[in-house]
Amino acid sequence: MGNQPSAFAASFFHGTRADLAPGDTIQVGHRSNFLTDGALSWVYFSATLDAAIWGAELALGEERQRIYVVEPTGPHFDDPNVTDKKFPGNPTMSYRSQHPLRVLAEVVSWEGHPAEMVQTMKEGLARLAQESGQPIID
Repeated sequence: MGNQPSAFAASFFHGTRADLAPGDTIQVGHRSNFLTDGALSWVYFSATLDAAIWGAELALGEERQRIYVVEPTGPHFDDPNVTDKKFPGNPTMSYRSQHPLRVLAEVVSWEGHPAEMVQTMKEGLARLAQESGQPIID
């Protein structure tokens, strides 16, 4: 192998409740996973499956939780919602972009977090929204 580039590119994931197919795009201006009304001006994704699982589990709605392998179509930046507030250095490898994410495939087999852990996280997000009016730095 030496100094040759890897044959495998980094994978990126997006957790949601939206029903999408390969070739679809996830774009700004659509309903957010986390806001009851309105849309965000960024799309969010991660290089870790665990962060995408959280995205799917915490997304609003009753639709089935889904995780997609996605490809950013433009520049992307560290997600300040986790890097600045919770995890300096971006160990969750969470990002955001104002450009669409192209859906490449759905991850069909994944294991969620324990129900108590998800409930605790949802309660924390509800408290944050109540205190600041907005749980997401847009």
